[in-house]
Amino acid sequence: MKTLLYILSVLAVNAPVAFCHWNYDRLIVNGQIIGDPYQYVRRSNDSNTPLQNVNSTDLRCNSGGESGASTLMYTVQAGDKVGFGVAATFGHPGPQQVYTSNAPAAAADYDGSGGWARIYSLTTSYNASAGQGDGILKWATYRMQTFQFTLPASTPPGEYLLRAEGLALHAAHKANGAQFYVRCAQIRVTGNGDGSPGPLIEFPREYHWISPGVLILAFWSRLSNYTAPGPSL
Repeated sequence: MKTLLYILSVLAVNAPVAFCHWNYDRLIVNGQIIGDPYQYVRRSNDSNTPLQNVNSTDLRCNSGGESGASTLMYTVQAGDKVGFGVAATFGHPGPQQVYTSNAPAAAADYDGSGGWARIYSLTTSYNASAGQGDGILKWATYRMQTFQFTLPASTPPGEYLLRAEGLALHAAHKANGAQFYVRCAQIRVTGNGDGSPGPLIEFPREYHWISPGVLILAFWSRLSNYTAPGPSL
């Protein structure tokens, strides 16, 4: 396992060709980068091209990500601090969200066609440098390389797809302009969680190009408030 300080010092060397685009390629558990790129995160076959068709099954785990046969499983405990790292940075403004889907059998064989629960959403933070009350939003992960969250302690044991979703909003004021960046990690959850994750939704079907948060009514730098798309946390 490598420390975040180490990985942040070398990721810039491996920056993707398309400026501002990103790939989730590393899993983070309790502050440690786990394994090599794509060891526990499913690869896609589209490099770092964003998804813009909200009616595509690629919205589950990205193009080419319907199988995890070549991806390893990492064991975590319910309540652990988990996260994702990217090559380069989160180069466009927008939210970072996380969904889980309990695999009916082995996660490596699961295509994500079942139900998904939204467990995390990170949008904006107060932009103190812009002055109080000016209405300017600061995107919490803009230009950063990682984000982390707590896997709910009530998560029942089992094998899961852990889906990272970044939604770039720089063109989302136009029809079909929102850009989704999606990857799925494969995790085995242990512990005594006895919850019932939900409400469960499906991809596609949950998002539409006119859904609030997917379509924004003003250019991103002029937004005074924002609510991410998706079901209740």
